[in-house]
Amino acid sequence: MTKTWLITGTSSGLGRLLVEKLLERGDRVVATLRKTGPLDDLQQRYGERLSQATLDVADTRQVHAAVAQAFERMGRIDVVVSNAAYGLFGAAEELSDSQIERQIATNLTGSIQLIRAALLHLRRQGGGRIVQVSSEGGQIAYPNFSLYHATKWGIEGFVESVAKEVAPFGIDFVIVEPGPTATKFATGLDHATPMPEYDDTPAGEVRRMVATNTFKIRGDAGKTVDAMIAAADAAHPALRVTLGSGAYESVGAALRERLRVLEAQKDVACSVDADQ
Repeated sequence: MTKTWLITGTSSGLGRLLVEKLLERGDRVVATLRKTGPLDDLQQRYGERLSQATLDVADTRQVHAAVAQAFERMGRIDVVVSNAAYGLFGAAEELSDSQIERQIATNLTGSIQLIRAALLHLRRQGGGRIVQVSSEGGQIAYPNFSLYHATKWGIEGFVESVAKEVAPFGIDFVIVEPGPTATKFATGLDHATPMPEYDDTPAGEVRRMVATNTFKIRGDAGKTVDAMIAAADAAHPALRVTLGSGAYESVGAALRERLRVLEAQKDVACSVDADQ
C-alpha cells in the first residue's frame, strides 16, 4: 500500500537515504531541507511523487507553516519523520552560548514544534505515525557531546509523554536510536574551541578519536534506513527501536547499571515515605 511521508533533514545522511528508498518503492514524500539542491536528482527521476520544501526547523513559524502546507498539498500524510538534527562537539565549558542555543533550537525545540504542528492534522485525519530519529545518545552519554545528549534525552522524554496523550486519537510514535553509523554526521559536527585544560581528560581522549577517525563505527547506513522503514511500517512497533550492535550493547549496559544502582537504593527510597 502506497504511503505518504513528511521527512525533515533530507539533504544528506539517513534522511537522504530514507527519501531515496521510499521513492524507489513507490511512496510519496514531502522532503524538507534548509537549502535546495541536494534532492534535485531525485526530483528529476521521480517527478511529482517528491515534493520539496525549504525549512529551518529552528524557525518555529516556518515549521508550522511548512507542516500545514504539506498536509494541504498531499491531502493525507501517513508518517511524519522528525530527522533534522546535528551534533555539537566540545566539553561543556568550551561551548559558546550561541552554539548551545542553536543546538537546542534545532535538535530539541525544532523536533518538539514539528510534532506539535503535525498533531492537529494527524488528529483531524483520524491517526498516523510519528517517527522521531534519536540516537543511542538518547540513552547513554559520551564526553564532549553534552548538549547533543541533552537534546536527545530531552526529545525522548517529550515523545514518551506525548505518546500517552494522543494514543486515543490513533496517533503513535516510534523513537529510532541508531548507534554510530557510516554517514556524514562527523563531518557536520559543530566544534567548540578546544581548551588545553581538557587535553588530558576523557573529553580530550574523545576529541583525539574523532580527529584521527578512530571512533568505532559499526552501523551501515542503508541497513539502518531499511530497519527504520520496517519499524514505521509495522502494525505495532516498539516505542523505542535500537539499531546497531554497538547501540544494543551500550544501551543495554547503561540500563543494567542504572537498574543496579536503583535497586541498591531501595531502603533509602522507601524510608522517606510519609508515616501511615
